[in-house]
Amino acid sequence: SKGKLHSNFPLCHVFISFQIDHFGFLEDGTFKQRYLVADKHWKQPDGPILFYTGNEGDITWFCNNTGFMWEIAEEFGAMLVFAEHRYYGESLPFGQDSYSDSKHLNYLTSEQALADFAVLIQNLKNTIPRAVHSPVIAIGGSYGGMLAAWFRMKYPNVVLGALAASAPIWQFPDMVPCGDFYKIVTQDFARSGHNSINNVTSTASGLQWLSEEFSLCAPLKSVMDIAIFKNWLQETWVNLAMVDYPYEANFLQPLPPWPIQVVCKYLGFDPTVSDYQLLHGVSQAAKVYYNYTGSSSCLNISQTATGSLGLLGWFYQACTEMVMPMCTDGVQDMFEPEEWNFQAFSDECNAMFGVRPRADWAGIVYGGKDIIAHSNIIFSNGGLDPWSAGGVTYNITDSLISIMIPDGAHHLDLRYSNDNDPPSVREARALEVKYFREWINHAPKTPRTAPTP
Repeated sequence: SKGKLHSNFPLCHVFISFQIDHFGFLEDGTFKQRYLVADKHWKQPDGPILFYTGNEGDITWFCNNTGFMWEIAEEFGAMLVFAEHRYYGESLPFGQDSYSDSKHLNYLTSEQALADFAVLIQNLKNTIPRAVHSPVIAIGGSYGGMLAAWFRMKYPNVVLGALAASAPIWQFPDMVPCGDFYKIVTQDFARSGHNSINNVTSTASGLQWLSEEFSLCAPLKSVMDIAIFKNWLQETWVNLAMVDYPYEANFLQPLPPWPIQVVCKYLGFDPTVSDYQLLHGVSQAAKVYYNYTGSSSCLNISQTATGSLGLLGWFYQACTEMVMPMCTDGVQDMFEPEEWNFQAFSDECNAMFGVRPRADWAGIVYGGKDIIAHSNIIFSNGGLDPWSAGGVTYNITDSLISIMIPDGAHHLDLRYSNDNDPPSVREARALEVKYFREWINHAPKTPRTAPTP
C-alpha cells in the first residue's frame, strides 16, 4: 500500500513473511513483518540502501522522526528502508496472542530481530532488479542504534557500516557505573522535591492537595500510589533530559524549545521555601512536559511517553537480555537513594512474565567492551543525553568512531535539520555523511566468490 511522509516523497508499506524462530527448527511457523520503502531518489543500478533498524515501537513513528535519512537520500542516490522490529507496531508473530504469555513472547529477542533484518535485506536484493550489489548502511537511534551497531558486528556480509546514534551498548552489568545515567539527568536540574513529597503526603489532606495540584487523573490514596507517583516524576525528568531539543518537538511529548530551561524556571527556589511552594513549582514543571499544548484535562501517572512506544515489549526485553543496571545515591544525583539489586529485579521480572533475566548474556553475545575487531561503526552521543553514560564516547580504532555532540539530546543528529540546531550537530551530520561516502566508495564492487580450484 502507498502512504506519504510528505508531499514529495512516496512511501510504500510492505509486509514480508519471516520465520518466527530463525535459530531452531521445531517452531516452523511464519509471520508478516512490516517495512517501509522510499525509492524516489534511488540510483540504479546498485545505488546504496540506507536501512533503519527498527526500535521498540511503531516503525512509522521512527520513520517520521528520522529526517536525517530523508535529507541525505538524494545526495547519495539512496533507497530508504525502515524495518519494523518484531513484536512491535503491526509486526506481531502471533497476532493478538503475541503478548498473551511468556511462551508466545519467547521469540522477542535482539538476535531474532537482527536475523529478520538480514533476511529482509537478502530478500530485497533478490527481488528488486539491479539492487543485488547495492551497499547497505544500517542506521538507528537508541535501542535501534544498538541494533545498528550489532547488525554490523554480527552480519558484516550484509551491512557495509552502521551509524549507532545514542546507542548505550555498554549500559550492561559491570561495563559502566550504574549511577552515571542519573548523574547526567541531574546536571540539568537543581532539585527534585522528593523529601517534600514525603512530608506533604504524610497526611490525608496533603495527599488530596498533591493530587489536585498535579491535576492527576486518579487521586493518590496509598503508600504504593506515592511510590508510583515518585517513579513517574523521576521518569519525567529522565525523558526531559533525553528530549532537550533546541526547537519545538513532538517526540515523546509535544514540548517547547529547550524544555529544560522552561522547566527550570519553575524550580529556582532558595532552601527556605516551603514544601507546598516547592511542589507547586514541580507541578508546573511537570505540566510543561505533559500539557504544553493545554489539551490534557488531567495527568496520567501510568504513562510518560507516546503510545507509539511498545513499553510492555521493552519491559520483557529488559527482563530477559537487555539488563541495564541503574542506581541513585541522592548525593551525586537529585533522586532518592536506590541501589541496583539484581535479585529484586529478577524477582519482579519473574512475577510479571514468568521469566528471569540473564545478566551477562548481552556482554557475551555482543562482545561488551571488547569490540576492537569490528569496523565501520559510528557511535554518536549527545552531551545532554543521559543514555550517553552507556555509550561509546571515544574512538576505539580509526573505523570505530565516536562523534560527540555537546549540545545534543537523544539522537538529535537523526532528526530533521532545523534553523535552531546547534553547530555541533550540524558538524556531526557532516562527519557522518563523510564516513558514509568513504564506506560506499571503498565497498566491494562485486560479491565475494570462492577462488577457483
